Amino acid sequence: MTAPDPLPESPADAPIDRFVARCAASLEDGSFETLLLSKHRGPEPDLTRVTVRPIVLRGEPHLTFVYRHTTRDVTKNLPIADALRSLRELLGPVFRNAHLHTREETVELAISQRGVCTLRSTPVTSQAASNGIGAAARPDAHDREKHRFVDVTRPFLTELGVTTAQHTVVPAMSRKWKQINKFVEVFAGALRASHLLDDTSATPGSARPVRVVDFGAGKGYLTFAVHDHLRQQPGIDAQVTGVELRSDMVRLGNAVVDKLGLAGLRFDEGDVRSQAARPIDVMIALHACDTATDHAIDVGVRGGAAVIVCSPCCHKELRPQLLSPHPMRPILQHGVHMGQQAEMLTDGLRAMLLDACGYDTQVFEFVALEHTQKNKMILAVKRAQTQPANDAVWAQIDDIKAFYGIREQCLESLLRGRRSDVAPQSSDGTVDPHAF
Repeated sequence: MTAPDPLPESPADAPIDRFVARCAASLEDGSFETLLLSKHRGPEPDLTRVTVRPIVLRGEPHLTFVYRHTTRDVTKNLPIADALRSLRELLGPVFRNAHLHTREETVELAISQRGVCTLRSTPVTSQAASNGIGAAARPDAHDREKHRFVDVTRPFLTELGVTTAQHTVVPAMSRKWKQINKFVEVFAGALRASHLLDDTSATPGSARPVRVVDFGAGKGYLTFAVHDHLRQQPGIDAQVTGVELRSDMVRLGNAVVDKLGLAGLRFDEGDVRSQAARPIDVMIALHACDTATDHAIDVGVRGGAAVIVCSPCCHKELRPQLLSPHPMRPILQHGVHMGQQAEMLTDGLRAMLLDACGYDTQVFEFVALEHTQKNKMILAVKRAQTQPANDAVWAQIDDIKAFYGIREQCLESLLRGRRSDVAPQSSDGTVDPHAF
């Protein structure tokens, strides 16, 4: 790999101005791909990074700024001139690091705590060679598309802004497109591992309903994708509900459903914390904040869900409770380690609790960190055979809590009084929502 070439030295803030000029030039010649601002030092403590991508609004070029906070994302679309002014204002006072990715090069701006600016450029060719990704750029690499789990021509993708009217992926949505496909791939594998596709018939009128609830559906990218995937399974009657707190997102989702005439799909306004028990086959909760994930899992367990899929966001509940037990005290004295420990314990306990309730559970990275920081997934598939309560797992949970000084964990509190592992079923095979 060729070493990055340092650019000529410039006084004061000149490197920042040159960096912004590079961004402007790449927008002018069409080589601009993405821009990432990191190492936040501004007044908003929960702001972590900003990603910037080119888009076209009403026929005019714009830049979309996605401000990634700990619990939310904020999007701002600005005309090019305003976007470049905003970028200049962010560099230095708010962010100390920036990476511009173009087709030809990656330009990095680094600002030290003392205000010293360094500008470096790395050609794309040397980067690709070092990462072993040169083959992906070959013309014959397009045949990988045949393995996509979502058809790029599906109308809902166009309505949600993922693809153009010509069914090509909008460049600014390429990461979202990858996330959608990866999620449907995971979802399809979970379906095969569950009993939901068993004993179904493709005979009209005899399709088996599969009830899916997606909590925190947002704009509905994954809700639509799951519904679309289920509709393609023989003998399955997809009944998918997206639940979202924001009324504007609910209206948007239902408008797309009505426009495309999608049977068995709807969006409801609601909070997972106030959901009544009801029979569920698949429970999905991606990026539900803190204990909202626990409430979503509880709704799935109470509903007898065969598949539970979560991608947790925030882990605030346990951290204030944690002790630093010897001999781990020297390690956990660092705040970043304590935060990582709280995350591991929270999701580890969630997985153990699902195991105790009759599920085979996995915790794994969903997509690469370059696509999203919220990349951990908890996937639980209900075991085919009903088993008695696993007292050994509950005892292990008690031991872990005692070791770290944990007084309460939300999901455990919700489940502790219902130690039956499997929800009792009525004579027609559905879960009795009052059984717990």
